[in-house]
Amino acid sequence: MRVPIEWLHQYCAPELTTPALAERLAMTGTEVERIEHHGVGALEHFVVGKVLEADPHPDADRLRVCLVDTGNGDEPSQIVCGAPNVAAGQTVAVAKPGSVMPDGTRLKVAKLRGKRSHGMILAEDELAIGTDHDGIIVLDASLTAGTPLVDVLPISTDVLTLEITPNRPDCFGVYGIAREAHAATGAPLAPPPWFDDRGSAGELTAAAVTVQCPDLCPRFTARAFEDVTIGESPTWLKARLMAAGQRPISNVVDITNYVMLLSGNPLHAFDLDRVAGGELTVRRARDGEQLQTLDGQTRTLDSEMVLIADADGPSSIAGVMGGARSEVHDGTTRVLMEAANWFGANIHRTSLKLGLRSEASTRYEKQLAPEQALEALVLATTLMVEVCGARLVPGTIDVGGPGPAPKTIRLRDAKVTGLLGVQVPRSRSAEILTALAFGVGDAVDGLDVTVPAFRRTDVSREADLIEEVSRLGALESLPATLPSRRGASGRLTARQRLRRAASDALAAQGLHEIVGWSFESPDHAARLRIAQRPVVELQNPMSAEQARLRTTLLGSLLDVAQLNRSRGAHAVRLFEAGAVYLPPDAAAGHPPAEPYHVGAVLTGPVRPATWRDAEPRAADFFAAKGALAGLLDSLRVPWNVAEPGDPETFLHPGRSGQVVIGGAPAGWIGELHPEVTARWDFTEPVAGFEVDLDLADGVVAAPLYADVTSFPEIREDLAVIVSDAVPADEVITVARRAAGPLLARAEVFDVYRDPERIGAGNVSLALRLHFRAPDRTLTDEEVAGRRRRIAAALTKELSGRVRDA
Repeated sequence: MRVPIEWLHQYCAPELTTPALAERLAMTGTEVERIEHHGVGALEHFVVGKVLEADPHPDADRLRVCLVDTGNGDEPSQIVCGAPNVAAGQTVAVAKPGSVMPDGTRLKVAKLRGKRSHGMILAEDELAIGTDHDGIIVLDASLTAGTPLVDVLPISTDVLTLEITPNRPDCFGVYGIAREAHAATGAPLAPPPWFDDRGSAGELTAAAVTVQCPDLCPRFTARAFEDVTIGESPTWLKARLMAAGQRPISNVVDITNYVMLLSGNPLHAFDLDRVAGGELTVRRARDGEQLQTLDGQTRTLDSEMVLIADADGPSSIAGVMGGARSEVHDGTTRVLMEAANWFGANIHRTSLKLGLRSEASTRYEKQLAPEQALEALVLATTLMVEVCGARLVPGTIDVGGPGPAPKTIRLRDAKVTGLLGVQVPRSRSAEILTALAFGVGDAVDGLDVTVPAFRRTDVSREADLIEEVSRLGALESLPATLPSRRGASGRLTARQRLRRAASDALAAQGLHEIVGWSFESPDHAARLRIAQRPVVELQNPMSAEQARLRTTLLGSLLDVAQLNRSRGAHAVRLFEAGAVYLPPDAAAGHPPAEPYHVGAVLTGPVRPATWRDAEPRAADFFAAKGALAGLLDSLRVPWNVAEPGDPETFLHPGRSGQVVIGGAPAGWIGELHPEVTARWDFTEPVAGFEVDLDLADGVVAAPLYADVTSFPEIREDLAVIVSDAVPADEVITVARRAAGPLLARAEVFDVYRDPERIGAGNVSLALRLHFRAPDRTLTDEEVAGRRRRIAAALTKELSGRVRDA
């Protein structure tokens, strides 16, 4: 919400600079997003002028060369003006050279068709106080040349842009912010602008209203006006609307917007002559019923929506937007001004369902108080009479309301002290609550506080009152103390340490951590080439692209990787650690779960280019496996990569595997299928992995330290020929099992294929075996025996044979 300081000062004018006021509001609970300046700058150059001469330009039909007296004893200035209504004898608004215009341009002496122009004679839009550019502003002839223009027109003001929280709809009005400024600074607060009511109660004969759904419309008020003259609003009104972000349209429409911005309660003006039958009915819409709204769109309604109808059908969507059929126009002479109260949740649903948000729906959906409707109508009554010259028809329509009786809550001194930890004097609590328009009375142990109508939904218990006292009178003086420990050691749990260690291990390998959305789009599974798995559907998603909770980290990793590649990143190495969300499985008896996964993707070269290696190898299966090894080895969990029984369809066939932790399947690793990478616009391979870290929580091995230097090891190389279908990991496993504890380490260091020498479909794996005993130096006979046992096991279990040469 935009709050012009000039407007705010009409009701509360703290002796603070705008930044200081913004800080004070922010520190007391009203969030200030930013401070803007609206209007012109260098105000000393904007003055009232008198047009002495206005002669046609000799070289331009549409221009006039004017001689303007700008006062202060200065010589008259020559100004070239293109406005059709400029004439000698007028009193005008002048911007002299040095003036700063609303768009930030600094005015200089200019030459127009050969004639020098020492400034501008101004139109409304050139001062940002209106939208009219067809003619200059003509001021009151009694004004003296040289009078500062800021003393005549509201041409400059700071504007506070506020972020109003949903629980404070009373702050959606300038007067509500003035009340907050009064309570926060102690500056005097003017009476509310609806204090004096020109209207009267009683029956209104000019129109009638029937409310068929009082549960959705707690109160409906309206007044009729005749002899209305439609025209432009006065400059002060247009200027305030412009500063608040509203475009002036006509006096009646401007009044509805002005009252909404000031009071916080929206209004709607009906052309009474266009209300068929002279009667309005508030009812639920029928399924499929249609209405053309003021924006020219035809809206299709359903039975959960509320509309206002006349004898010819729907004329307005309640609380959201009026209909085109009954809108005020240039020929309107009779107006029915409506200020109603609606059930906020229903307005919110209607707005979302129609995709139609308005200033009115933004306020109504926060649940305004029924009492505010009549306050807005009283204020509109005054403006209709003063601005439009309208005649108020006696009587007021008031269906429902005025609202529930005010609630009185006991505020105990002991409770304030106990909850805040500091003592707040009872007199200070009373001062704060009175400034906020609460009713305050003395009680034996504290105060009896009556909640005003506009805070009814926000303040309902003693703790809420303590919050009001604390934010305005105690928070800034709270001492800095440590929270009560109550025996807590402050240590991380084993699971927390494991998760931090996992992130540290990947970061240490040069991977960058990301934090992606916890949501995924409905087409996520299709993009990954997998069948749609059971997911948790969101009832109120932020967008259609975030309608489900994610079941894998891969989507967000690919999204961020693609974004980085599109911005010129050459090598991308990313990881994410976070929860995925699995729905309950009634058939298997599984409750909903949120396992903690760690995933990574790598694409591009695995290391920077050098003069010796201008084109480094691209990331592939083995690059991902190296990152996975760095992760799981640092966590000290037993793991291996096995051939998947049911391969993931988003992985490249033959370049993927299943990650096994502690003997249980824990995730996947491999290169992504080319069809998947193409859907994320990758032109190079993408490799990665994703594991369920919760499975590692129970199998972390305790760190063991053993002497590895006292006795030397013996290294043996062994080449074995096996079928190409046998995984290398299985060869290592068989060798370890056969050799026993004397085999300290084994790895594959070479792969050889030659159909003529070792047969088609076979592969020769060269194994390097490290033998070592902790208590002695091994003999050649001991190592030879272990070698023979390994060769026999490979032959028996894997149908392999040892190569002699």
